[in-house]
Amino acid sequence: MRIVVTGCKGQLARSLLEQARGLPGTEVILIGRPQLDLTDPPTILAAIEPHRPDLVVSAAAFTAVDQAEGEPETAFAVNAFGAEAVAGAAASLGAPVLHVSTDYVFDGSKHGSYAEDDMPAPVSVYGASKLAGELAVAEANPRHVILRTGWVYSPFGKNFIKTILRLAGEREEIAVVADQWGNPTSALDLADAILGISAQLTRCGRDFVFGLYHLAGAGTTSRADLARHALSASRAEGGPWAHVRDVATSAFPTPARRPTNSSLSSAKFTAAFRWSMPPWQYSVECTVRRLVQSTSSETI
Repeated sequence: MRIVVTGCKGQLARSLLEQARGLPGTEVILIGRPQLDLTDPPTILAAIEPHRPDLVVSAAAFTAVDQAEGEPETAFAVNAFGAEAVAGAAASLGAPVLHVSTDYVFDGSKHGSYAEDDMPAPVSVYGASKLAGELAVAEANPRHVILRTGWVYSPFGKNFIKTILRLAGEREEIAVVADQWGNPTSALDLADAILGISAQLTRCGRDFVFGLYHLAGAGTTSRADLARHALSASRAEGGPWAHVRDVATSAFPTPARRPTNSSLSSAKFTAAFRWSMPPWQYSVECTVRRLVQSTSSETI
């Protein structure tokens, strides 16, 4: 099984590479700039084709939510047209594509978790560009899985968990919004799920598994309670800790609106692939433990 992943530095790309190590018969190949540039579609097929993938994971994206408000053309070039070109390249090579999307395609007004048949209504340029990407991917490659997720964190790159631990090392109290709700999702868990279902996606005659799915950490929480749990886990490992003060989203004005509730139901994915994500609390504790105990050069 040869899996080509767009993006070299992203949390999911790096998690896929790590989790594939030791899996017999599985090879993960990361492709990013300058070989593959999502704003330059002609480079995409040329970058992917030599690797003859069995599956293409479309993970690279323009994820700077606030920056996208001022750069809508770039956001759409990457998240819509670039994603379309990746899906089309996979189709031309006879490979399915797994495209990673976001909970930000919803406006956050629903009470309860969003299902795949709920109507998208993005409230930001980023969310709109990712929704456009979903539609383009589905059109470009019939053998597609579009995987919406949210609140992704990992030991890699920049993310909410690492920011909270860093701030806890600098101050005694941290103000965190308490009126945004979602599913904290470990990129390592996402990687395990993708690797776990990859054989089903590449098996001939399995067209019924293709389509749109939600996949996120099991359980819903607020940003503030997520921060508390991460800091409690950190303190248990001898790491930094700080008091969390609840504040409203309005206390931190940003160029882009965030959905108040972007929690996702993963029931359809579980039924189709017989795969369930761990409780978010467990996965947060695993990541925090690794960050606190890490002796690598990568700092929190």
